[in-house]
Amino acid sequence: MQELARLETIIAPWEEVRRRLDDAGVLIELAQEEADPKAYEADLRAELDAVRERLAELEMADLLSGEHDAANAIMEINAGAGGTEACDWAAMMVRMYLRWAERHRYKVDQLDETPGEVAGIKSARLHVQGPNAYGYLKAERGVHRLVRISPFDAAKRRHTSFASVDVIPEIEEAEAVEINPDDLRIDTYLSSGAGGQNVQKNETAVRITHLPTGIVVSCQNQRSQLKNREFAMKVLRARLAEIHRREQEAKMAELRGEQRSIEWGNQIRSYVFQPYTLVKDHRTNAETGNIIAVMEGEIDALIHAYLSQFRRNGQ
Repeated sequence: MQELARLETIIAPWEEVRRRLDDAGVLIELAQEEADPKAYEADLRAELDAVRERLAELEMADLLSGEHDAANAIMEINAGAGGTEACDWAAMMVRMYLRWAERHRYKVDQLDETPGEVAGIKSARLHVQGPNAYGYLKAERGVHRLVRISPFDAAKRRHTSFASVDVIPEIEEAEAVEINPDDLRIDTYLSSGAGGQNVQKNETAVRITHLPTGIVVSCQNQRSQLKNREFAMKVLRARLAEIHRREQEAKMAELRGEQRSIEWGNQIRSYVFQPYTLVKDHRTNAETGNIIAVMEGEIDALIHAYLSQFRRNGQ
């Protein structure tokens, strides 16, 4: 049933394009029969514009053919150097991705959040659920740079801040790696998030440390300790699978004699608020001056440019 639903989501938009093109053909025939052919011009333009928009969406979907592109995504945003300014930037980025997810009608659960000491957040983990969520959001993996006049600086000076984004796919149980229970340290603590009286009085939040790798995952958004533990284990499995995948890629690159760049820690995009407005992706040179729209989640053009380049490079 899941496979059927997935295939239906692929076929449905193409059927819509065919229907709209048929409607456009009918409008052309009607216009040819009219004394004034322009009588149907507005309707015809509307149909063709809708077809162009749908084809652009389908072109982007065609770029998502990776092994895990169709999967849900687990996303982590961490403030970099810069204190309060960086924490505020990390919070701004979380809001940007929530707006983007809302535009795509994706469901988002905030698994964990560490607030900043003054404002913003030190880190946050999001679970983004929807078709091709990982395929799209993998384009966001890396370091994002902000340049603006700081609202926390009384002298109104320009500040540069950094926040990092990591994205991994939520893997199916069949693909999940085996974990030795002896390799785990599991701690429980009081949840600091919303959730009602139960999470505030009982130790429902769970933190799991994988001792061999040092990976730490936590979850506190569920009302019960059991559910938080189950989801933390799911995140841990996904992280270990991602480490294995990257190790395999590194081995293949070594065999090919190639030097592959590591995205994490590299500056991939800059967001400039002052003295001019500009968002530029340094991997593709795609840019826009409408930074307000970008912060409201309109980042599809930047993602599309990256995915297109990713495909051209055969990655």
